[in-house]
Amino acid sequence: MTEGLKLLLLFVIGTLSSIINVNAGGGSSITLPALIFIGLESGIANGTNRIGILIQNLFAVSSFRNQNIYKFKESLFLAIFTLPGAIIGAILSIRINSQWFQRILAIVMIGIVLTILFTHSSSKFKQISSKKKKNWLIYPALLGIGFYGGFIQIGVGFLLMASLFHLLKIDLIQVNMHKVFIICLYTLPALTVFIVTGNLNWKYGCMLASGMALGGWIGARIAIKGGDKVIRIILAVAILLMALKLLGLF
Repeated sequence: MTEGLKLLLLFVIGTLSSIINVNAGGGSSITLPALIFIGLESGIANGTNRIGILIQNLFAVSSFRNQNIYKFKESLFLAIFTLPGAIIGAILSIRINSQWFQRILAIVMIGIVLTILFTHSSSKFKQISSKKKKNWLIYPALLGIGFYGGFIQIGVGFLLMASLFHLLKIDLIQVNMHKVFIICLYTLPALTVFIVTGNLNWKYGCMLASGMALGGWIGARIAIKGGDKVIRIILAVAILLMALKLLGLF
């Protein structure tokens, strides 16, 4: 595969993954394996993927801010609990054997497929009308989510949404508002770990990020037209094939 074709592929995949993130979630389950498939080692692919994650969530935070939906102090407080875990997770991900990382990645991807096939979209959560109630379990949950996000990232949005919704008892607008801020913030130290250790490809990462920026714009419009079901099916098939490939089954 030529270098130009690799860059084009990453732009297209970045666009597709961002559309999926807007409509269903789990876009990193495509971008991370794709970076491995074009020739990057797993640690470098994992770091490179974070450039797009950071850009995508920066745009999301900005969008919420422009619509006057934000609680930066509360989001920052919650995000702080993810930082230690994110740093440790990122360090572990670059120290683990590449073959073992790919096996873990494949297992996680199969889990994501099951989640996609056997659950509905985030609309399954009913809006909560009662007053917000804090549950101390949110703090260890955020620490664990930060570790998972720093280590592999894939599907972390699902974990954050479930934790924020069920433990804090807040409505979905606030859940998503906090989610994008938290991911954006913990991605900074995780990305720094990958940069300092040299586990990152800027050229591929920036091309991927540009596609993700475009995909966010397109995805918002697809969401309005109800494209969620089709995207879920396509995503499930694509992830399953890549997981089987990573396990060496074909």
